[in-house]
Amino acid sequence: GWLKYRLYFTALRVKPKNTASTHYFSSDEEFVYESFYSDFGPLNLAMLYRYCTKLHKKLKSSRKRVVHFTGRDPKKRANAAVLIGGYAVIYLKMGPDEVYRSLTSGMDSGFICFRDAAVGECSFSLSVLHCLHGIHKAMRHGFLDFDKFNVEDYEHYERVENGDMNWIIQGKLLAFCSPHHHSKTDNGYPLHAPEAYFRFFREHGVTDVVRLNRKLYDARRFEDAGFTHHDLFFLDGSTPSDLIVRRFLHVCESAPGAVAVHCKAGLGRTGTLIGCYLMKHFFFTAAEAIAWIRICRPGSVIGPQQTFLQSLQASVTLHLKAKTCKTDLRFFLTLSPCCRHFFIVFL
Repeated sequence: GWLKYRLYFTALRVKPKNTASTHYFSSDEEFVYESFYSDFGPLNLAMLYRYCTKLHKKLKSSRKRVVHFTGRDPKKRANAAVLIGGYAVIYLKMGPDEVYRSLTSGMDSGFICFRDAAVGECSFSLSVLHCLHGIHKAMRHGFLDFDKFNVEDYEHYERVENGDMNWIIQGKLLAFCSPHHHSKTDNGYPLHAPEAYFRFFREHGVTDVVRLNRKLYDARRFEDAGFTHHDLFFLDGSTPSDLIVRRFLHVCESAPGAVAVHCKAGLGRTGTLIGCYLMKHFFFTAAEAIAWIRICRPGSVIGPQQTFLQSLQASVTLHLKAKTCKTDLRFFLTLSPCCRHFFIVFL
């Protein structure tokens, strides 16, 4: 616990009774993750915001000790840890490692890792600590600012019937699902024509649209409305080529406004390329990028796309080294063929 803040975290089988000096509460039933397959977290940005504002009020309104308790379900424990850990990072201005040490110090075991929204075995484990680092880095770079965050907007636009859109970097990178030729409902699932997005895009400074999936609408409908449209197709569930990554980064770097990115669902391919941008420009590690993107848009980055981002991580480090190296060519020639391959992507 954090004694000086009167804040504690623990796992209990039964809710204890509040006392004159201690208030107990749980988030396990209030904030529930909507899974795609075997994924179970982390909880989304709106839930993190609502939890933080609720806890902040509790601590301000009384001098009691506040104990956030979670049950024995390891999945709920991990989600609860990201909530209270996120609060400590955002509001108490504590470092992620310090927070994680506090969270695990009173536990008989650590926390289970989160997994991707896919069927079958998971090749990449995302830890509670990765999530705290992702939150910390997003806050440091100004993507996460709860003073300016509009939780009602987030909850409205993330709904499929309202466009299925989430900002990953507010005002710069928006992830959404693919528009279709016509707005209609297909087996109870709402599909939107390009025109359904025009107003939101104009109001939020979107200038460019990037399509990563096969064509389900005519790009000219965006172009005729004044948006620049880019096609960077690669297969569903696969990883992008060096050329696709470089072209995507160039679009983001040269767009005069925000860039709206979609594949079919706006999760796998979309999250992967946005991850590349976070890694290149803000030096997120692969795990930090995946954590932040999933907190903004649950279910993002799937299967081999996770290990693809991990393999790119080395090139971010090399890119930094090259910036401080006076003889880039000489430095490049010292690299192994594998490292050269990734290094070129970020040049």
